Amino acid sequence: MNIGFFTWIILGGLAGWIASMFTKNNGNMGLIKNIIVGILGAVVGGKIFEWFGSTGVTGFNLWSIFVAVVGAIILLVIINLFTKK
Repeated sequence: MNIGFFTWIILGGLAGWIASMFTKNNGNMGLIKNIIVGILGAVVGGKIFEWFGSTGVTGFNLWSIFVAVVGAIILLVIINLFTKK
């Protein structure tokens, strides 16, 4: 996986933003949180997809954005379980 630093920032921001809209966290998230959740989501999503025999993040493409969004949604759902009232 040969992704540059700035590509991770862009991919993370986009994935975190999309995931925050799905989980209704968009009002609580800013740019930095979206980037962090998106990057962590890409790692989590990549591991989950590889665990099921598929490919994880492969670069800046639609598949990688999908994998990162799925991972970010999983992270935000877990976070919401512990923080939402």
